[in-house]
Amino acid sequence: MTKTVEFGLDTFGDVTADADGKLLPHAQVIRNLLDEAILADQTGVDFIGVGEHHRSDFATSAPEVMLAGIATRTNRIKLGSAVTVLSSDDPIRVFERFSTVNALSNGRAEVILGRGSFTESFPLFGYRLNDYEMLFNEKLDLFAELLKNGPVNWEGQLRPPLKDVTVYPEIETGRLGAWIGVGGSPESVIRSVRYQIPMTLAIIGGDPRRFLPFVDLYQRAQEQAATGFMPLGVHSPGYVAETDEQAREELWPGYKAMHDRIGAERGWPPTTKDSFIREIESGSTYAGSPETVAKKIAATVTALGVDRFDLKYSAGTTGHGKMMKSIELYGTKVIPMVKDMLADKEAAA
Repeated sequence: MTKTVEFGLDTFGDVTADADGKLLPHAQVIRNLLDEAILADQTGVDFIGVGEHHRSDFATSAPEVMLAGIATRTNRIKLGSAVTVLSSDDPIRVFERFSTVNALSNGRAEVILGRGSFTESFPLFGYRLNDYEMLFNEKLDLFAELLKNGPVNWEGQLRPPLKDVTVYPEIETGRLGAWIGVGGSPESVIRSVRYQIPMTLAIIGGDPRRFLPFVDLYQRAQEQAATGFMPLGVHSPGYVAETDEQAREELWPGYKAMHDRIGAERGWPPTTKDSFIREIESGSTYAGSPETVAKKIAATVTALGVDRFDLKYSAGTTGHGKMMKSIELYGTKVIPMVKDMLADKEAAA
């Protein structure tokens, strides 16, 4: 039987530039994102993920509100965060917001829980970075209890205990979809299995096969814990254009602007065109023509045994029109090609 693989798109709500290179207002970026999600739904993409950030270069500080808007304008696509920074949020409020999106979308909501790669939310919401580990561990523990859909009895160190608490609105049918975003630590892999919340790997650089030890650990931990099947996701950046040359030419300016801006904050040297090309040719940037991107995705899905592949399609200041074309090509050409490639490999096995 052919394995079913889902194909999604992620965006961090990057503030983009217009045709003259002028940055758009946050409000326009949000309206453009809605159009991008509608197009993804229409072209057969399985999932759209919206990131959470609280800084000037990203527009989506409230992904659940964005997802609620998308829910009312789409029909089939799954809707999730990428990621929800659980450490600096309230698990009960997160569950309430996503259960509301789930109701609006007739069961299409998912939450991807993570620590986030930025820390601006901690001082903004009054949390100490010294409590980074404790905050995530304890809040995840509570959220895992909320996912069980029953009255919650829970006790921790950071808040008063809960006794027979029911959170509303309740999930109408089944269970709220949830994933844990993992950057690549064994502890995070084990945590995912312990809570029986599937893992999605954020692979943003280097050969994706370097994550094989984490995939193996994920599978062995499931066997030892007798959890039953848990899917595996992968999130990586990319961009699709008609040709490889066009994709590289259009992606490079926004890619460099984003990497250099973040790199300056973290003490990294400016990125180079050579490193950009290396990431496309042998790393984890899936940029090129539909056939080139499809071949690379199919190789990663096969190597890691992936059940969902999410392409982070936004790239710094890369314009809305270019991203719309990339989404169209991903949905109408890349996804069908990957499915055909995977079916051919399975038939030949």
